[in-house]
Amino acid sequence: MAASKARRPETVLITGASSGIGEALAKRFARDGHSLVLVARSVAKLERLAQVLAAEHGVKAWVQPADLARRGAARALAIALKRRRIRVDVLVNNAGVLQQGGFTAIPSQRHRELIDLNVAAVTEMLAHFLPPMCERGHGRVLNVASIAAFQPLPMLATYAATKAFVLSLSESLSEELRDVGVTVTALCPGITATHMLTAATSANARLAKLPGFLVGDADAVADEGYRACMQGVVIKVPGAVNQAVTLASRATPKGLLRRVAGVLARSA
Repeated sequence: MAASKARRPETVLITGASSGIGEALAKRFARDGHSLVLVARSVAKLERLAQVLAAEHGVKAWVQPADLARRGAARALAIALKRRRIRVDVLVNNAGVLQQGGFTAIPSQRHRELIDLNVAAVTEMLAHFLPPMCERGHGRVLNVASIAAFQPLPMLATYAATKAFVLSLSESLSEELRDVGVTVTALCPGITATHMLTAATSANARLAKLPGFLVGDADAVADEGYRACMQGVVIKVPGAVNQAVTLASRATPKGLLRRVAGVLARSA
């Protein structure tokens, strides 16, 4: 009974759906017959993806372009969907941005951009789409965080801090809403082969030398994230290597963890 209920087609809103893990998640949800609301800045990419998913899986796929880093964008999105009478059953907060480098070498505006999209936009999306789920007594949220959320990361300081926020918020909401019928899952992938990694590699050539077993596949990450979301798992770390790293970081004294992270960051 539980399995059949979990697979009942629902309407899924996915941010950052035009590429990477977001695109892979869109394909995964569509494979099980769920309708989709695809959100990103690139209209052309979203429209192509919507056409492919509709043709291959026979699902409805609406395109809703938005720049969620802009204040009020989530509210405008919620209003637009309400006007179109589209009810969101599953919210996937995947849109995010990464910046590698020394904190003082990164312009203040760039730090703000990371916070605006990785923190403020996620919070605003939840603030607009969670209340209707709570009123209906059913809903799911999948927040894409990172294994960076579990430890300090010099040279990725602001990014890691934003992902720690997403993880903490997800855990808190999962407990706060446990009797409401709404589940909240934090997906915490490690290094994944996406455009984000490509951009980081262009800034640091040493990343291109990473062993293959350390780089995850976006489709595999999406599969694990999808299953965790549908099962109501609170924290999902895809991949055995990432799970080992996460467990080790939680068991290691904070002071030692900082020192080790600092040595590794300086060597890279």
